[in-house]
Amino acid sequence: MISSFRNATSEELSNALQDARDYTLQLFECFSAEGLDVPGKVPVSSNVSPPLWLLGHIAWFAEWYILREAESSAPTAAKRTSLLTKGDDWFDPNTLPHRGRWTLDLPRTGALKTYCHEVLDRALDKLTRVPDDEAALYPYRLALAYEDMCGEVMLNHMQALRVMPMTRLASPAIPNWSQGEIRFPGGTIQMGSEKADEFVFDNEKYAHPMYVPSFTMDSTLVSNAQFAEFVADGGYDKADYWSKSGRAWLMRQERSAPNSWQRDGQRWCAERFGHLLILAAHEPVRHINLYEAQAYCMWAQRRLPTEAEWEYAALAAHPAMRWGDLWEWTASPFEPYPGFSADAYREYSQPYFMTHQTLRGASFATRQRMRSTKFRNFHLPERSDLLAGFRTCAL
Repeated sequence: MISSFRNATSEELSNALQDARDYTLQLFECFSAEGLDVPGKVPVSSNVSPPLWLLGHIAWFAEWYILREAESSAPTAAKRTSLLTKGDDWFDPNTLPHRGRWTLDLPRTGALKTYCHEVLDRALDKLTRVPDDEAALYPYRLALAYEDMCGEVMLNHMQALRVMPMTRLASPAIPNWSQGEIRFPGGTIQMGSEKADEFVFDNEKYAHPMYVPSFTMDSTLVSNAQFAEFVADGGYDKADYWSKSGRAWLMRQERSAPNSWQRDGQRWCAERFGHLLILAAHEPVRHINLYEAQAYCMWAQRRLPTEAEWEYAALAAHPAMRWGDLWEWTASPFEPYPGFSADAYREYSQPYFMTHQTLRGASFATRQRMRSTKFRNFHLPERSDLLAGFRTCAL
């Protein structure tokens, strides 16, 4: 298995693309087992797409950039028509918001699986005739990264729709690491990806010097036990802990604990993929949004790390610094690096600058080849359905 898709050769990409499609279909079968593979059988959610739509969309995205040789995501950018007569009408997310996806008259499951196999087979065949250079392999690397990211989206959907995934994803092994603080001396880092890197997401372009003052950061994420102390102390009831936006969100939700937490006598349980489990005290608290993380920090007299601080700490590779269990909220809004310009997938970053918040790291559901200290995840501050947590810094 390749360690990173960013510099994978054509042969490595071929194997990884096949692996990604096998994984996608494996996840899809989890929905099928619950009878949720057809639109209209579950309530519409603002963040959830029908599993059948997502399956077809993943294949459509690969077809768009690899087989149809689109140079951008503009509606007229494809040089060839889709293998599906109504492929663009069904699967172009730029013209079809989440709600509209639930009422589509999509092909049957078997037909879309056939489409998935056909797109992949043609893509892999074309890959055998592609030179091993950055430009020629770009659409394959993009399609692989996109499918891997969609795998995590499917896990989020499983949580929302109460579907049990494969065992290793339902119950990830997270060791009981000792918590502590790490003092970083500060200094200048090259933040972002280098121009010499073969594949770079547009929001990582390009490496630029960033001075980071000295700071002290938690070695691990905030745990369930720590967050339970905040809840027990009335953290959700005390307005002073919450930002103005956080208070507005809290009033709409009427929430008194994290998403999926439930009381069982004197102990807390949490719903995990449709099953109620006793919270493991040492595990990082998950399904936390930015407002909840900020409120906890205010209560604990701590703060969230900036995006630059997180990257500094990750690059320092301190032996006590653990990351990769959950995505981590940072204090930094999602904004472009100096000299930003959108790549072929032009809606990937640009529409979300300054409205979304940056998360860093990875989650237990992130494929190994996608993990990078440079990768920038980003979501709306109110999202609490993500595999996300946070760590804190000293004030």
